[in-house]
Amino acid sequence: MRIFQNIKDSSSIQNPVLTLGVFDGVHIGHQHIIQKLNQIAKEIDGESVLLTFEPHPRIVLGKGADDLQLITTLEEKSELLENAGLKNLILHPFTKEFSQLSSVDFVKLLVHEIGIHTIIVGYDHHFGKNREGNFEQLKKLSEEYGFNCLMIEEIKSVDNHISSTQIRKALLNGNIDFANKALDRNYSLSGEVIHGDKLGRTLGFPTANLEIPKYKLIPENGVYIVKVFLKNEIFKGLVSIGTRPTVTNSNERRVEVYILDFDKEIYGEELNIEFFHKIRSDQKFDSLEELVDQMNRDKSEAENYKFTS
Repeated sequence: MRIFQNIKDSSSIQNPVLTLGVFDGVHIGHQHIIQKLNQIAKEIDGESVLLTFEPHPRIVLGKGADDLQLITTLEEKSELLENAGLKNLILHPFTKEFSQLSSVDFVKLLVHEIGIHTIIVGYDHHFGKNREGNFEQLKKLSEEYGFNCLMIEEIKSVDNHISSTQIRKALLNGNIDFANKALDRNYSLSGEVIHGDKLGRTLGFPTANLEIPKYKLIPENGVYIVKVFLKNEIFKGLVSIGTRPTVTNSNERRVEVYILDFDKEIYGEELNIEFFHKIRSDQKFDSLEELVDQMNRDKSEAENYKFTS
């Protein structure tokens, strides 16, 4: 997959079949669009293209940037897009000036700078200043400027329609099952192992404290069964997300990973964890003894858990 840092750098793309959007999560709806891009690109001897923006528009515009929670970091998203078969990714710089571009001028930019052959958008896609552009307008502009356009219908599951918003809600409610199905993979967190207060070690449960990238969504507080990826090894583990109410009055959320059958020092290493099942919510116990008893029950449940993927 080729990555371009600006729309104006992408003129070498052959017969661009383009879609646009944030594509946070690269969920099954996004994957369906990429498959369609590649299908049409193959028919016309063209190339699939995603135009997205960096940094995220909410960060630039200040619209809820403090509450921004992303399913995928840019690095994760790029890898997932490549695995999905995308041939070209344009990471156009998003600025306040760019945000003022009307929907008509935005489409003109795609025509003149990228040379689009076909645009494919989702059923609810809007574009341009104040999200004024929609598919009806895109259809009219396609006739004026000589490109094709196609709308992809809504992708649904048994429980809900599939969208990045619904996946975020599921993760923030601890509904790992829905999130994993909608993503077509296990939700994951990656981070560097940093020093903590080493309390878990004194309780017989040494944990690795993860430093999670800014804006990366951390699921609902609780204890989860996870797979732990460390270098080229895979382990079974538990992750505790929360404020540790039994041992502290702090409101600081921590992501602490307990790796089963593991006793090495790994400070400074990068861990990746994949979520499979939520055991319980974060809770305050009356004593450390009760906490340790519950942790032993959590460990036993993790030991007996059968991974399905």
